[in-house]
Amino acid sequence: MVVSIPSVKTLGYSVLMRVLALELSSARGSLALRDTNKLEFFREWPNDRKNSGPFFEHLAEVQKQVGKPDTIIVGLGPGSYAGTRIAISAAIGLSFGGTTAVSSGRDRARPSIRLIGFPSICAIECGLSEYCVIGDARRQTFWIARIQNNDLSDPPILMSEAELGEKLAKIDKKMSILTTEKLPQFERAEVRYPSAKVLARLAADSKRGFTPPPLEPMYLREPHITIPKK
Repeated sequence: MVVSIPSVKTLGYSVLMRVLALELSSARGSLALRDTNKLEFFREWPNDRKNSGPFFEHLAEVQKQVGKPDTIIVGLGPGSYAGTRIAISAAIGLSFGGTTAVSSGRDRARPSIRLIGFPSICAIECGLSEYCVIGDARRQTFWIARIQNNDLSDPPILMSEAELGEKLAKIDKKMSILTTEKLPQFERAEVRYPSAKVLARLAADSKRGFTPPPLEPMYLREPHITIPKK
């Protein structure tokens, strides 16, 4: 099963000044601000899905030290839905921190800060131009995706543990297999985390495809909904 992901468009921005990146999809949260070609601010911390306090503390710190960004980029996962939703909500709020009036019959406000999303697994800090990423999709299923030059060359595909084991056995031994969580049943998998530092750098690439608003996490399957009994 190939996982559907939000539509990706290339947005026509050729010059970026100040980019704020938010990444909360894994067990290591991070936040970065890049001004042109210089990293001005970076924080990372153990990301507890039940406690988002450190994230907002660092967010307040970067706002106090550096001020408003021109662009906000958010890691969309796949990974922790809770963490990703928190990052998206914070980014939306910040994007409306500076608004401009638009005249179209009547004035209305719109964000003056550019807001974009990008797959977190394309921003894993590893120094590799090509790698595969695997993860636990819960309900006895797993997923695998392939990344080339920080872009999804093969989107996440769902499969059973046995199917994933067979697929990994067929992948060239020189190919790095990364994961953002511990999966000891897959010996080749090395734990590495997405980084806001990488996201901020990628946002400066005007030719790269990004997801425009409305942003949402990368869902690996349709939400499980329990229908109440009549």
